Amino acid sequence: MTISKPVFDRLGFWLWVGSFLAVLGLVLWSPNTRSVVHIYRNGSEAFLSRQPLYQVQAAMGYLYAPAFAVLYVPLLKLGPHLGNILWHAFGFGVLTFATMRQVRKVGCQEQTWLLSFGLFLALPVTLAALRNGQATILLTGACWLLTLSALEGRRAESFFWATLAVIAKPTAIIMLLLAGALRPWLIPVLVLAVLFALAIPYGFAPTDYINAQYHDFFRMLTSMTIDPTGPFVPADFTAPFARLGMPLAELEATIVRVVAALLTLWLVLQFDRRLGPNVSGLAVFLTAAFYMCVFNPRVEQNTFAMVAVPAGLSIALLWRETGSGTMRWFLATLLFVTGLTSVDGRLHDVFHPWFRPISISMIACMLIGWFWTRSRQQMQVAGAVAHG
Repeated sequence: MTISKPVFDRLGFWLWVGSFLAVLGLVLWSPNTRSVVHIYRNGSEAFLSRQPLYQVQAAMGYLYAPAFAVLYVPLLKLGPHLGNILWHAFGFGVLTFATMRQVRKVGCQEQTWLLSFGLFLALPVTLAALRNGQATILLTGACWLLTLSALEGRRAESFFWATLAVIAKPTAIIMLLLAGALRPWLIPVLVLAVLFALAIPYGFAPTDYINAQYHDFFRMLTSMTIDPTGPFVPADFTAPFARLGMPLAELEATIVRVVAALLTLWLVLQFDRRLGPNVSGLAVFLTAAFYMCVFNPRVEQNTFAMVAVPAGLSIALLWRETGSGTMRWFLATLLFVTGLTSVDGRLHDVFHPWFRPISISMIACMLIGWFWTRSRQQMQVAGAVAHG
């Protein structure tokens, strides 16, 4: 670290901020190019005109809760330029705040370097989602802050971040379930957050219309029919098998997802019990984000931005450990290079969608293994002190 520390004390953070400012410039120049924000605008416009929000059979287009359409209405009214800028800034701000809060929680003397180097490593994977204005950025920040607030026992904060996460994307329910398992006495707060998010649209539209939208919304969530001739290409753990011409059957994929869910639950419980409060939140969120991306049947390539930032921060934390030279260089290089596989159309065609789930799985599993080793070491030290 003696070589890289002075370089990354500020460079990575300013690259993170500078890249986002460049994104805002592109948004001003061409609001609809390489953007999914038009889907959010269409949802809000449909809500205001009392039109159906969902295409249930195709499971494409607007895939968010009705409350998301309400949330985006003020930005819709501001127009495509100012509304887009504020939307991008909102997601970026929440994610950056979550990362900074986690770094402060770690509490070492090299917080600036940890933040800067972690964001630098995560930038290539995250940049496309930032450019597209995807709700994944907001979801990542809200779920991360929910994790930290829940572990610290902050009820009001947990309620706020849980509500925002559920509004951002329905998959946030996974993080709410894990938070409830980690802190059972927060379950009423988390349930209230879900009910509040569900109730928001009733304050802005007739009851019959909202009931019809929820009927379609829950039908879509339970079916999520994927048309193989459609534009959606899943990039979850099944993508490499599909690329090799050996697609997994639905039952096989479901069994893998259930086993992975149980293993994820067990791991986060162990991390919460064994790791110190300074890094337990990072380990828990990295494990949860890994599951929410790799084992989500509706994941796409840019969704892996959810794992990139906690992984980058974990690698920066690993960088301080002695005796981890090969591992830290391998993980840092792999995470950074993973984000560069789409800089050219020909590279994208070669590596999409099979490479990212493999590389992110390798990174996350190695980091989770490192956190597990660290937790065992801390338990052994605590046991020796107790018996000493």
